[in-house]
Amino acid sequence: MASYLGHLSFSSALGAAYGSVAVFAWNLDWGPVFLGAGLTTIGGLLPDLDSESGVPVRELFSLAAVVGPVLLLHRLVDMGLSMEEILVVLGGAYLLIRYGLSRIFKKITVHRGIFHSIPAMLIAGLAVFHLYRSPNLGLRIYLALGTMLGFLSHLILDELCSVGFSGLKLRLNKYAGSALKFFSPSWPVNVVTYTLLIALAWLAIQETGDLNLENANFPDLIMNVPSRTK
Repeated sequence: MASYLGHLSFSSALGAAYGSVAVFAWNLDWGPVFLGAGLTTIGGLLPDLDSESGVPVRELFSLAAVVGPVLLLHRLVDMGLSMEEILVVLGGAYLLIRYGLSRIFKKITVHRGIFHSIPAMLIAGLAVFHLYRSPNLGLRIYLALGTMLGFLSHLILDELCSVGFSGLKLRLNKYAGSALKFFSPSWPVNVVTYTLLIALAWLAIQETGDLNLENANFPDLIMNVPSRTK
């Protein structure tokens, strides 16, 4: 199993590469580029939220408590709230994630459980898509894909680290196959996970249903993201 620092190093490099693609392929401005690179890096750490070690969990929830409210800012502005009301909601969201959600999460998750899985990766990407309420669909997709790319890198790295060699003999450790999975041994957990995934996917479809996307593809959408000034 890869270490926390190993995942951080790998996801940081992946985030830099993802941001570079946005610069050279789509000519994006530095704001979306760094936000996408940052979310890719964070996505590569998210599966460690179910870690049995206290340090990664504490660091990740502290980070999530900051990033979550920031992503929520667009949605709060669209709701017409005053600056004072927005600050109150952002402060409440920070406390909820940092202290409430982290405590609940630790009680209901187990290491290498459903949070190390493909549906969890999709849920993470859809959560970013919904939290970041931007009128630009391409930007929302770009950020969601970056989060899922980082998340997937963590799962793949864990699987690669579960394979060892003894001479010419292939050897798997006890964690082999526990990251790139679609189901948990617990059916109640599976029901909750897939219910949440379907609900988030359905809401995403509802949000984009009024847009004319019949002949659009991702490069077309991403080109509408603010680009660098010449």
